[in-house]
Amino acid sequence: MSHNSFGHLFRVTTWGESHGPAIGCVVDGTPPRLPLSEADIQVFLDKRKPGQSRFTTQRREPDQVKILSGVFEGVTTGTPISLVIENQDARSKDYGDIATRFRPGHADYTYWTKYGVRDYRGGGRSSARETAMRVAAGAVARRILGDGVVIRGALVQLGRHRVDRARWDWDAVDENPFFCPDRQAAQAWEGELDAVRKAGSSVGAVIEVVASGVPAGLGAPIYGKLDADLAAAMMSINAVKGVEIGAGFAAAELSGEENADEMREGPTFLSNNAGGILGGISTGQDVVVRFAVKPTSSILAPRRTIDVQGVESDIRTVGRHDPCVGIRAVPVGEAMLACVLADHLLRHRAQCG
Repeated sequence: MSHNSFGHLFRVTTWGESHGPAIGCVVDGTPPRLPLSEADIQVFLDKRKPGQSRFTTQRREPDQVKILSGVFEGVTTGTPISLVIENQDARSKDYGDIATRFRPGHADYTYWTKYGVRDYRGGGRSSARETAMRVAAGAVARRILGDGVVIRGALVQLGRHRVDRARWDWDAVDENPFFCPDRQAAQAWEGELDAVRKAGSSVGAVIEVVASGVPAGLGAPIYGKLDADLAAAMMSINAVKGVEIGAGFAAAELSGEENADEMREGPTFLSNNAGGILGGISTGQDVVVRFAVKPTSSILAPRRTIDVQGVESDIRTVGRHDPCVGIRAVPVGEAMLACVLADHLLRHRAQCG
């Protein structure tokens, strides 16, 4: 299987499966002499790890990261940084009944069609378990970006229920299990998702990630556009089905006068419909990205399917699953934004000094 790496000068390769002995990644291209410790990475992994509330999978994984290489006496050496997390709470027996059948909405059928073999234990390589290593790599990327770049994410829509942006408060994100910036919406969502969870069903979500302090000039025409790489990075996250930059699809409803981000001395922008990117290059404004996550495909209701022989049957997925996988996608989106920005920062320095 190829295509397990992303990035150019800041390059990340992940490895491992959901129910294998461990998952890991190699981060290459990190400049030397940057302070980095396991604790610097762990703080972000703790935001993503499962089992932290009744609204996420109850798989109990401490997600304790180990640095195997690339760091000496507390600083990066400029050599590849190897990171590993051991899997400790896999229950492969939960997936025995689906070994020869395809779960609708999952990658079972496409992996089988492409490779002729698949790891049915929790989805194997296609599992969202892999995203833990993206979060670890994102922590390294934040070191490259420095403290001047602040990356934050929030869940702005759960199923059909949206936050009220008039009540947006970044401090609220850390006060509820949804990463929700609207305290009132978070309270309402508890009842909504409890009902979904008890029914054995699932809902989708929309996540917004914002990077403040991004310098102007990152990104390059024509095929190295910052927004194009961001869209690809977000689409690579499990279950993501749509990406918006700035106003996104809503821009189609605006007039030219409304959409144009006017400028005054400074420069000061009077709006940010472009999401901080024009012509594929950052403007210095906040970089704003949203992505839509589909409902978790693992649900208790029987679904119609076929087996590897093409025989029709019904399937019911058991095990421990997120009623809304979008919740834990928030720190993953932050990490992918950090990785793309770090890569473009290094590429910008290489070309423009």
